[in-house]
Amino acid sequence: MVTADPARPMRADARRNYERIVAVAKEAFTADGVDVPADDIAKRAGVGAGTLYRHFPTRDKLIEAVYRDEIDGLAQQAYDLLEELPPGKALETWLATHVVYVVEKHGLAMTLKASVDAGSEVFGWCRARLHAAADTIVKAAQDEGTIRADVTGPDILRLGHGLGSAASKASGEDTTRLLTIVLDGLRVS
Repeated sequence: MVTADPARPMRADARRNYERIVAVAKEAFTADGVDVPADDIAKRAGVGAGTLYRHFPTRDKLIEAVYRDEIDGLAQQAYDLLEELPPGKALETWLATHVVYVVEKHGLAMTLKASVDAGSEVFGWCRARLHAAADTIVKAAQDEGTIRADVTGPDILRLGHGLGSAASKASGEDTTRLLTIVLDGLRVS
């Protein structure tokens, strides 16, 4: 879900344009890199250049919005899974989703992260959002008695990243085996 600046409420049509621009930019960045001309993104989104620049006065603002949307979607999946599955299974599924995200979106994620200043408000928001989701899903699994008490949310994020990096060079079968090894290590003995 795309989240615009909460201090600026948008009309419904403006929100639709904002969301469409971010979705199209995400697709364009994935396919062609972050140097896609802004006019091409506006054209693909079916909006004028003025509309794009009204929402995103600089390329950096558009990149930040795409990065924020990517992280928000990944974090929201943790909460959604907790509503749909028992906590231990939700954690397993979210970790697997994180691994797939790292494998499939590695290039885009690294480019977006490199383009967003580590000290920026957007980076801080993304970090807090992802850590809160990880902490929530880990606590729920611990309360259920599924995973060890010494596991933290940041541990899960690091494991997802590490497994994703390893999986990018491994077969599907090896990736599944590695994920099983990690999950077995997280479980209460």
